[in-house]
Amino acid sequence: MTSVPYIPFTEGEAVLDWIGLTDAFAAGHTLPKAEIGDTFLYRDPDTLLSRAAWIDGMGMAVKTATVFPGNPGRGAPMINGGVNLYSDGDGTLQAIIDFHLVTKWKTAGDSLLAARKLARPDSNNILIVGAGTVGRALHDAYSAIFPSANFHIWNRTRANALAMAAERPTLTVADDLEKAVRRADIITSATMSTEPVIQGDWLQPGQHIDLIGAYRPDMREVDDAALLKSRMFVDSFDTTIGHIGEVKIPLEAGTISRDHLLADYYDLDAFTRDDEDITLFKNGGGAHLDLMTSRYILDRWTAA
Repeated sequence: MTSVPYIPFTEGEAVLDWIGLTDAFAAGHTLPKAEIGDTFLYRDPDTLLSRAAWIDGMGMAVKTATVFPGNPGRGAPMINGGVNLYSDGDGTLQAIIDFHLVTKWKTAGDSLLAARKLARPDSNNILIVGAGTVGRALHDAYSAIFPSANFHIWNRTRANALAMAAERPTLTVADDLEKAVRRADIITSATMSTEPVIQGDWLQPGQHIDLIGAYRPDMREVDDAALLKSRMFVDSFDTTIGHIGEVKIPLEAGTISRDHLLADYYDLDAFTRDDEDITLFKNGGGAHLDLMTSRYILDRWTAA
């Protein structure tokens, strides 16, 4: 009997590459559209997510995640879970991959692909909103395609921003969010907010806005004015419309129409910008991206 490899976080991360992952995402979206099935269970403020995906020609993945926002205050990770990767040919289990490895690279890589398409190539001032685990991953990811950029971090609790900046010499703490947003070329936000933290009145022509944090139907990171000023893109219509507050709330209120969502990753050629455009990308995640990430990890692990 062939043993199934377990790919741990540190050893797995050592063989990965951010640009290679985004190339894998682009290639994965040329295959037949993923079949996905998501289940969300809530016990406020905690969440249980079970996500499965099958892409014909790539395989299957099942991921279960628990999100407990109170955990960091108790010294435990906010997100926990597990990922199994299965063969497309015969359904056999091919790998068990560290949940946090898949989640880190899937989440930040998802945003990075959009930034490669939508952000101005000369972007030099990047603001990260939210000094948590995802914020740290975003710094790693964006540094891969903007290695000379100046990075700033804003967090509602300033001590957490200071702690993140102390870990990463290229980061500077921003004390005034409005001023930091106004001067940024790219704003990437990963908060747990249910009320908008970024105001449309602050946005400037040429900016790219990347929204990661709002994953529940009641959560938002930007206000209506920001949406109305922006050319808006999502990673997947199927996992954002009707599911995520950033999209669901303004659609149901009639603030925006369905046509305001210009494209998802199954139409990457439509991810374009003019210099003065404000582009906005909603990172909704989804099991199909976990599958693409897991397949990329196993391929790199096997080749190493």
